[in-house]
Amino acid sequence: MNIDEGNMTRKYMGEEYYQDSIVVTIKRLEIEFVKILNTFTTIDLSSNKFQGEIPKSIGNLNSLRGLNLSHNNLAGHIPSSFGNLKLLESLDLSSNKLIGRIPQELTSLTFLEVLNLSQNHLTGFIPQGNQSGAQTIYVSHNKLSGEISSLICKVSSMGILDLSNNNLSGMLPHCLGNFSKDLSVLNLRRNRFHGIIPQTFLKDNAIRNLDFNDNQLEGSVPRSLIICRKLEVLDLGNNKINDTFPHWLGTLPELQVLVLRSNSFHGHIGCSKIKSPFMSLRIIDLAHNDFEGDLPEMYLRSLKATMNVDERNMTRKYMGDSYYQDSVMVTIKGLEIEFVKILNTFTTIDLSSNKFQGEIPKSIGNLNSLRGLNLSHNNLAGHIPSSFGNLKLLESLDLSSNKLIGIIPQELTSLTFLEVLNLSQNHLTGFIPRGNQFDTFGNDSYNENSGLCGFPLSKKCIIDETPESSKETDAEFDGGFDWKITLMGYGCGLIIGLSLGCLIFLTGKPKWLTTMVEENIHKKITRSKKGKEQ
Repeated sequence: MNIDEGNMTRKYMGEEYYQDSIVVTIKRLEIEFVKILNTFTTIDLSSNKFQGEIPKSIGNLNSLRGLNLSHNNLAGHIPSSFGNLKLLESLDLSSNKLIGRIPQELTSLTFLEVLNLSQNHLTGFIPQGNQSGAQTIYVSHNKLSGEISSLICKVSSMGILDLSNNNLSGMLPHCLGNFSKDLSVLNLRRNRFHGIIPQTFLKDNAIRNLDFNDNQLEGSVPRSLIICRKLEVLDLGNNKINDTFPHWLGTLPELQVLVLRSNSFHGHIGCSKIKSPFMSLRIIDLAHNDFEGDLPEMYLRSLKATMNVDERNMTRKYMGDSYYQDSVMVTIKGLEIEFVKILNTFTTIDLSSNKFQGEIPKSIGNLNSLRGLNLSHNNLAGHIPSSFGNLKLLESLDLSSNKLIGIIPQELTSLTFLEVLNLSQNHLTGFIPRGNQFDTFGNDSYNENSGLCGFPLSKKCIIDETPESSKETDAEFDGGFDWKITLMGYGCGLIIGLSLGCLIFLTGKPKWLTTMVEENIHKKITRSKKGKEQ
């Protein structure tokens, strides 16, 4: 308490021959202090089973630099006495059961760089104050209400702002895209914001993740996003945005996740004037819109990040950085799943519930690192491409509710990772392939395809109805045909012989028969004599 750094000698713990060191977690980073300053103080009681209220007396430890009480069962209010911790740089109270308002006194902590109050039951408004330091603020998964104050425009160096999963409302401040040149993450997911997305983004900005999913935002996609050259995640799903496909996003070199689902996007996606658009894109979700026309084959051919991913020779890591892990909500295997962390090897395409028509491009078979493919609830026609057999990592394939015809390609049985298959409500015909994963799928995978037959359906194929009789028929053809013909020959010969016998008996020796027999006898005798002479 009350350490006067101005009037004390700053030195390191230890002695002449040995300097003390320690590893601590502060600002969400694990840091090794090879030398420990005598003025450095931190308390980390995280990930235990502490309960009850936070003692107000902690506010007297006014030399604290870091305080971490996260992942406990602490309840009650955040003490306003924390406003006395003037040197505090990191405060983490996340994942507890704290209630009440965020104390206004916290806004006076001018050295505070990281504030994490997420995963609690906090209510009320977000306090505003003169916060001048570099800020990383997490207050997600609470019950906060009200609007984002325009005072945020005065914060010039905020890096991460996560207000997701609250009850915040109102319009987004006009400065939201340009108030901080250091802003890398802006997450407003699952609130009740309305109005348009601010159209102004700073040139050379640091924005890496924009998540506005599940609000009531409308208007169009801001064209100024084209200058966000570091953008990796853009999630505008579940809003009221009315626009055509933002093809110009294809120029963003780092864009890996694009979610536009459940809006009012419309029109043909068409072709791009960009030579190789969306080369880094590996999660694309355009489901539940009004897109029409053919599937965008040009874009699909350009998705290099979904091709030939060699997982054995690459480092598996999560998207994000030391301070923030990216997340995304996707529908895969028939379930809506939130990936709290996004593996850099995960790839999926969801174009379902639109008005796409025409045939499925064979070139999709080149996207051999895909984990999920959903083209259901469109007007797609033609055959299922046999090239889908190349999608060796595919775990979920949904082509249901289209107008597909023909057989199910035998090549699909080579997809040994396939867990979910839905081909229902089409016009497919022929037998259902057997082998590998196809032996595990039930009737639901093939419902309302009247031309399909075979396992697991109760309708048997003709070739399956009489397998034994077919074999018998083949045997009769191979070995039994001869004796039938022979029997017919014997019968005919018997009838002819009897007829001739009767004729001879009734007419005596007919001249023609006598002559024929005598000639045959004469020829045999002549040949016999010649043989003896020789």
